Amino acid sequence: MSPHGDERLAEPIAQERLLSGSGIRHTFEAFVSRVRGGDLGALPVVLGIAVIWTVFQLLNPVFLSSENLVNLTMQCAAIGTIALGVVLVLLVGEIDLSVGSVSGLAAAVLAVTFVQLQWNLVLSLIAAIAIGCLVGLLYGFLYTRFGLPSFVITLAGLLGFLGLQLWVLGETGSIAIPFDSWLVQFAQQMFLPAWASYLVAVLAVAAFAWSLVRRSRRRAAANLVSQSYGEIAVRSGALLAFLLAATWYLNLYRGIGVMFLFFLGLVVAMNFALTRTRWGRAVYAVGGSVEAARRAGIRVDRIYLSVFAMCSTLAAVGGILAAARLASANQSSGTGDVNLNAIAAAVIGGTSLFGGRGSAFSALIGIVVIQSISSGLTLLNLDSSVQFMVTGVVLVLAVIVDSLSRRTRAATGRA
Repeated sequence: MSPHGDERLAEPIAQERLLSGSGIRHTFEAFVSRVRGGDLGALPVVLGIAVIWTVFQLLNPVFLSSENLVNLTMQCAAIGTIALGVVLVLLVGEIDLSVGSVSGLAAAVLAVTFVQLQWNLVLSLIAAIAIGCLVGLLYGFLYTRFGLPSFVITLAGLLGFLGLQLWVLGETGSIAIPFDSWLVQFAQQMFLPAWASYLVAVLAVAAFAWSLVRRSRRRAAANLVSQSYGEIAVRSGALLAFLLAATWYLNLYRGIGVMFLFFLGLVVAMNFALTRTRWGRAVYAVGGSVEAARRAGIRVDRIYLSVFAMCSTLAAVGGILAAARLASANQSSGTGDVNLNAIAAAVIGGTSLFGGRGSAFSALIGIVVIQSISSGLTLLNLDSSVQFMVTGVVLVLAVIVDSLSRRTRAATGRA
C-alpha cells in the first residue's frame, strides 16, 4: 500500500478515536492501570488534603469557612513561589538549601533601597530579583565548573547569604515598608471583583480545554490514541464546576486575592515551560539520566545553570511577596521554617527527590497541605511544636510513597 493510502486510512481511524464516546471509560481504565503500575501522580496528596480538611473541620467548624480559606490562599503565595523554584532543582536531582536565606536577602535589598535610599519601587524590585538571579548563576557556575555537590554549595549559601542579609539591614535590623505603597496593597488589600473572578475561572477552563483539544488533534494526526471530544468536555465541565463553586465560596468573604492569583499564574507559566518547551523536556531528561541526556545532544551544563538561576530568582520573588505581606523586612525574614516548608511543599506535592518526576503543580498542592496543617493547628490553639512534628510526619509519608511507587514502576518495567 502506498504512503498516501496509509495516510487516508489513518485519518478516519484518528477521527473515530477522537469522536468515540468510550473515551471516558478508557481513561478510567488507564488511570487504574497507572495506579497499579505505581504511577500515583497527585492522587495521594489529593486524598491527604481531603483527610486533613475533614479532620480539622470536625475539630473546628471555622476551618472550612470562607474567611479562613481566603486567608489560607493568601498565606500560600509567598512560600509557594519559593517552593516552585525548589521543584525545578529537584527535577534535575539536585537540592537548594538556601532558598530561605535568598528570599530574606531579597526582602532586605528591597526594603533598604526603597525605604532608606528612596529608590523608585520598580528599580528596587528589579534589584532584589536580580540579586536572586545572580545567586543562582553563582551556584550553577560552581556546580558545573568545579563539580561541587549542590548540597554543599547551597548549605554554604544558606549561611553566607543570611550573614549578608543581616549586613544589608544594618543596626536597625527591621525596616517597615509603607502601607500606602502599591506593593503592600498588592499583597494585603487587592482582591478581584466578583465578576472578574468568575471571568478568570471561565477563561482558565477555556484555555485548559483548548490545550486538550490541540493535544488530542496532534496525537490523532500521528495515529496515536487520543482523548475524545466527549471526554474533554466532561473534564473541562468538571473543572469549571469546581472553579465556579470555589470562586463563589471565596467571594462570600473577600474573594480571590491578586497575590494568590499571581502565584497561580507563575505555576501555570512554569507548567507550560516544563511541558511545552524544549527546555522543559531537557529538564526532565537530565533528571531522568544525565548521561542519556548528554548523548542526546542536550547541553546539560546549561540546563543546570538555568535551573539554579530560576530557583534563586523565584526564591527572591517569594521573599518580596512575604515582605509585602508583612509590610516589613527584618532579621527573621526567610528564616525559621521558611526554608524547610518550601522544600517540604515541593516533596509533599509529588516531586521526586530522585529527579525526573514532578510538575509545577507540585508546589501548589504541597503548599496547600503545609498551610492547611498550619491553619488547622492554629485554630485548635496548639503549639507550633505540634505543627513541626505533624509536617515532618507528612513529609516522611510523602517520601515513602514516592519510594514505593518507584519500586513498583521498576518491577513492572515502567521506571
